[in-house]
Amino acid sequence: MTIKRFFPLRHAAVVWTALALFVSLAAADPALADTIAVQRASLQSDGSGWSLDARFEFDLNSSLEDAVNRGVPLYFTTDFNLSRPRWYWFDEEPVNVSQSIRLSFQPLTREYRVSTGGLQLGFSSLEEALAVIKHVTSWHVIDRNQVKPGETYNASVRMQLDIALMPKPFQIDAVNNRDWSLASDWKRFTFTAAERAK
Repeated sequence: MTIKRFFPLRHAAVVWTALALFVSLAAADPALADTIAVQRASLQSDGSGWSLDARFEFDLNSSLEDAVNRGVPLYFTTDFNLSRPRWYWFDEEPVNVSQSIRLSFQPLTREYRVSTGGLQLGFSSLEEALAVIKHVTSWHVIDRNQVKPGETYNASVRMQLDIALMPKPFQIDAVNNRDWSLASDWKRFTFTAAERAK
């Protein structure tokens, strides 16, 4: 009779232990970290070559949102790569470029700012600022002389929260903190260079 009671209790203990272990591993799994989804990406002719048009989707978790509102700038880097396989050698990579966008909050004016290069835009809400970051448009990525007309290339694009561009004290914390992990997978598509970019 004791043996009959022991096995059901032991079975329940094993099930609960396995469940607890699964939950803890799932929480620690970096694959379950916040992600950026690449909704679409395409190249458009712009006269001197081709420009990238891409749309991303993501939300800032509470830690990132709190950091921005406390005055910590966040940097979102978009990477673009163009390659062409060669059977006799390593893949040709005529284009490998990056563009970073800075998101910051100005407490005095209660304004969110999005800046890249020399351009800076102000927004009254975080949602409006993020809408601009999520849509990369008219970014010139390929010069006409970088590709061979008629050749087909593999294009890849991704976006990530770039911890390396943050102030040094925050970089140290961000490396070990899962809340600061925000990135997309590479979105890959083919691109055939036209005879002439119109």
